[in-house]
Amino acid sequence: MPTSKQQKIKLLILYDLLTRHTDEDNPLSTQGIVDLLQSKHGVTVGSRALIEDIRLLNKYGYEVNSYKRKSHYFYVVDRPFELSELKVLIDAVQTASFIPEEKTKIFVDKIADLAGKHRSELLKKNIICYDTNKRSNKYVFYSVDTLISAIEGKKKASFLYYDLDISKNKVYRKSGNRYIVNPLSLLYTNDKYYLVCYSDKLLKLCNYRIDRMEQVEIEKSRVTPAPQYDNFNIHTYKQQAFSMFGGDLKSVRLKVDNTCIDAILDRFGENTPLKQIDNNTFSTTVKVQVSPTFFGWCLNSRGKIRISSPRDVEFAMDAYVKSVVGNADNNAVV
Repeated sequence: MPTSKQQKIKLLILYDLLTRHTDEDNPLSTQGIVDLLQSKHGVTVGSRALIEDIRLLNKYGYEVNSYKRKSHYFYVVDRPFELSELKVLIDAVQTASFIPEEKTKIFVDKIADLAGKHRSELLKKNIICYDTNKRSNKYVFYSVDTLISAIEGKKKASFLYYDLDISKNKVYRKSGNRYIVNPLSLLYTNDKYYLVCYSDKLLKLCNYRIDRMEQVEIEKSRVTPAPQYDNFNIHTYKQQAFSMFGGDLKSVRLKVDNTCIDAILDRFGENTPLKQIDNNTFSTTVKVQVSPTFFGWCLNSRGKIRISSPRDVEFAMDAYVKSVVGNADNNAVV
C-alpha cells in the first residue's frame, strides 16, 4: 500500500484492529500492534508514530486505554454493546422462528464479533441451542428490506402470498395473482413477523406474514391517501389486534380477579387504569378488537376475567362458549 494511501486510512485500520483484537484482559503491546498492522493490512508504522496515532484517536473521542510495563500495552474497553446485551441479541436471533437456520448462524457470528475477537469466542462457546422451528423462506430479509423502502418512500408494495398444504407444498392465494397493498408498518408479535397495511379493495387494515411472502416488490404508484391512518400507532394496534385476529374495535369493561393483574397489564400495558371493586376483584375498561381470539383469551383465565359490558359483547361471548361446548360434544367419543 503506497505511503500516501496508508496515511489516509491508517487511523481507521488501527482503531478497527484494536476493537477486534483487544479488551482489558487481552491488551496488545506496541510491537504486537505494529506486527498485526503489517501482517494483516500491509500498513507500516514505527513505534513512536503508533503511540502518536493512539494519542490522536483519544483526542477525538476514540478511547484507547493503556499501561506501561516493559512496553506500552493498549486495549479498547468502550464498545457499542455490553457483553450481556450481545448475549440477549444472540438469544433473540436464535429463538426467532422467522429467521432461517442458515441466516441464524451468520447473524450470530456478526453479533458476537461486536464483542471483539476474544469475547466473541466466549459468546459462541456459551450459545444455547433452542428448540425452535425455523421457517424455510430464505427471502425473508430481502422482503423486509423491500417493505421498509416502500414504507419510507410511501409507495405501494406487491407480493405473492402462500399457505402450505398437507405435503408442505406452497399453495398460492388468489390463484397466484399478486397482492397490492399500502404498507404502514412491520410488526413482530407472537414469534411471527407481519406487514401491517391497508387494502384499497377491502377498505380496512390487513396483516400478512412476511415469511409467507415471495417476490416482494415496490410499485411505481404512491400509497392511496388514508387520513384515518395518518396517526397510526403500531403499539396501540398491537394491543388491540390480539395476535393479529381482527374484529370490531370496541371499549370493553372487564371484571377481573386480583390474581390476573399481571395478565391485564402485560396485555394492555402498565398505564391501563384499574379500579378496585372489592378485596378480590377489580374492573378495567380496555379497547379491543372483539374476536374469537379475545374470547379464547378470556376463557383461558378459567373465569377470572369476565366481560361486564357492553351487552352485545357479553352475548357474543356466550354464543362463542356454546359453540365451543357444542363442538366438543359433537367430537366426543362414545
